[in-house]
Amino acid sequence: MNQKVNRFFGIIVLIAFTVILSGCRIESPKKMASNPDTWQQVTKSKKIVIGLDDSFVPMGFQTKKGSIVGYDVDLAKAVFKQYGIKVDFQPIDWSMNVTELRNGTIDLIWNGFSMTPEREKSVLFSKPYLVNDQILVTKKSQNISSFADMKGKVAGVQAGSAGAMDIDNQPKVLKNRIKDHSPVLYDSFTDAFIDLNSNRIQGLLIDSIYADYYIAHQANEGSYQTIPSEFPKEKYAVGMRKGDTKLKQKIDEGLTKLAKNGQLKKIDQKWFGNKVSSPLVNEVNK
Repeated sequence: MNQKVNRFFGIIVLIAFTVILSGCRIESPKKMASNPDTWQQVTKSKKIVIGLDDSFVPMGFQTKKGSIVGYDVDLAKAVFKQYGIKVDFQPIDWSMNVTELRNGTIDLIWNGFSMTPEREKSVLFSKPYLVNDQILVTKKSQNISSFADMKGKVAGVQAGSAGAMDIDNQPKVLKNRIKDHSPVLYDSFTDAFIDLNSNRIQGLLIDSIYADYYIAHQANEGSYQTIPSEFPKEKYAVGMRKGDTKLKQKIDEGLTKLAKNGQLKKIDQKWFGNKVSSPLVNEVNK
């Protein structure tokens, strides 16, 4: 009799526990990411997580002391400061940036993230805030002065980058010329430059903004050659999940306000001098 009673009460407790859990409606990160309302979440927590490649100078990179700094870091902080929201920067594998976004590991991709047709299929973009080109960087000792000179030579590019997409989408420009018709893929441009300097690759397709900044800070600056490409110009923008229309609105409004009050121009000049200017600054000054 006692065993029956104990079993009965055990079933009652299990049912009650199940009802309580179902009432909590705990959702997995993936389910939350597929139906986001990130703006509502960040306004409650006062925190937003941004994914970045922390070796991508000058957009977002880690100093020797371990701090994450850069153009995009300053810009993101300035945008969210307007809303009283703290920004956390999360280093990620750049080739997995969209996956990290979908899984809810990060809330935004903000790190020299180029708007491309491929990415627009799965990512919602803010209004663009910088214009970039893909260029080929070589060592002058290799005597390469054009893309045609890369015939039979080894080229490198960052995995998951806009440059890697350009190589595949427009094979006549570079892919059909290089050794094995396939570039060496790198996790970061830092690793790629190590191989370029060691002559393991003869050319590196890279964002001009990164290349210009990197080369200008090298002791052997004069040993590099930069070659413009035929690939189309790119626009940097903030990437977010498709459903995050409210978050996009707030970021766009924040960027526009910074352009109007002069803060964006100050950030431009801090990192690029007078070499680069945000199209938003030019837009509000028309």
